[in-house]
Amino acid sequence: MKGNCTYLRLLRSTLFLLFPCYSYTLTMKGTGMPSLSHNKAKDYLPLARKAMTFFDSSPDPFHVVQTSVKMLTDVGFEELNTCEPYKGKLKPGGKYFFTKNKSTLVAFAVGKKYKAGNGFKIIGGHTDTPNLKVKPRSKKSSSGCIQLAAECYGGGLWHTWFDRDLGISGRVLVQKNDGVIEQRLIKINRALVRIPNLCIHLQTAEERKAFSINKEEHLVPILATEVINQLGIDKSQIEKKDENKDGWTEHQESLLLELVASEINTEVENIVDFELNLFDIQPASLGGIYSEFIHSSRMDNHATCFMATQGLVKYVEEKNDFEMDEDISLIVLFDHEEIGSSRLALVHQ
Repeated sequence: MKGNCTYLRLLRSTLFLLFPCYSYTLTMKGTGMPSLSHNKAKDYLPLARKAMTFFDSSPDPFHVVQTSVKMLTDVGFEELNTCEPYKGKLKPGGKYFFTKNKSTLVAFAVGKKYKAGNGFKIIGGHTDTPNLKVKPRSKKSSSGCIQLAAECYGGGLWHTWFDRDLGISGRVLVQKNDGVIEQRLIKINRALVRIPNLCIHLQTAEERKAFSINKEEHLVPILATEVINQLGIDKSQIEKKDENKDGWTEHQESLLLELVASEINTEVENIVDFELNLFDIQPASLGGIYSEFIHSSRMDNHATCFMATQGLVKYVEEKNDFEMDEDISLIVLFDHEEIGSSRLALVHQ
């Protein structure tokens, strides 16, 4: 099959992105580092920094898809309507994508020499990662603190979530004046909540050594204290909104709804549902004495999402390979790998 050379280069770049210390070392001017023999590694720094921007922009599946779609449309990919037949729309040399639930992405480029019956080149990944999700009923408080009810998603390393500055991201469903419900993405990149460790003198040596986590009791982030009046906030207004008995609003933390409404420029009454996640707001960085590592959250599997999308973008930009390609080059980024192969968006992966 022709056109494979670019995908081999993609594989090499992916290996460097994930395991750069095995590939090259790198020279950083003006940092006092020793002189290195392989300056070629500098060629990969733009790719590494682009990956870091991707990770920082994509704390949840919805933002992964949004960021990836932007990369695709910037080079001319056309969105397909999955409710309409594709017959007559697809043609050799065409570049297309579609999404499911705004959290799953399928994108493909038809080689200019493609003929019916030819093959596919496919890269797969998943947009979801183990994280803490805000529960459908978010209201919770304890010991004078306003908390958020959260649940574990996927098989996470939950001990790493303690003492982190956590922001909130995801999507919010908003009802407009005409009754139509629209989806709006939200990403609050500041330290809104935190899951604190218990101070050392309240634990025995055996308890510290075991560090056993009760997911329902210990992984409950703190949003605020309950001394609202001391902060100059009109609690009567918040309590009045709490009286709204519609089967949903009364089970939500009022402060959270106020914050979300403010961020997406709407009224609390217009919010009909949300799907929110917590994420570590610390940005991705280059690490190691030679900057040979990328430090970031959600590397599994957002590194694959980035490299798959970036590889497809670079592939269609390299005219010679694309024009000679006889196959379809395709990426598919599923949204539920962390909890099994059955999903709402694309059933039975």
